[in-house]
Amino acid sequence: MNINRRKSWMWAEACALLDEAERKHRRFFELLAVPSVSPAWEPPADIFTDGSELQVVVALPGAHAEDVAVQMTPTGLQIETNVPPQALHARMNVVRLEIPYGRMRRRIDLPPGHYAVIERRLDRGCLFLRLTREAP
Repeated sequence: MNINRRKSWMWAEACALLDEAERKHRRFFELLAVPSVSPAWEPPADIFTDGSELQVVVALPGAHAEDVAVQMTPTGLQIETNVPPQALHARMNVVRLEIPYGRMRRRIDLPPGHYAVIERRLDRGCLFLRLTREAP
């Protein structure tokens, strides 16, 4: 490789690195300007289909039915709830903590179409939803 070619390659690499650093710097300050959203646990979900009907099962351990918000969005579903941690005695120490507590939020994209919720129940720590596709 001749010396001029090597210098131009190094110059191009240096310019690319400077551009990347500038983009990251801008992104950092954009993130500071956006109001922070508290973290949320994303619960697992299963989706089953039977013709024009969908069944959605979302694991929400410890949630109460009246505290679960289900909202239809243009692309699917948004499910939110808040599960407070168990009250512990002052002398208890945590040995293992695997069950999620706090804010839970799940966005679920659905196949194209307009859907209506025809059944909603919370049973055994899972939210069961039955949706039907509405005619256009």
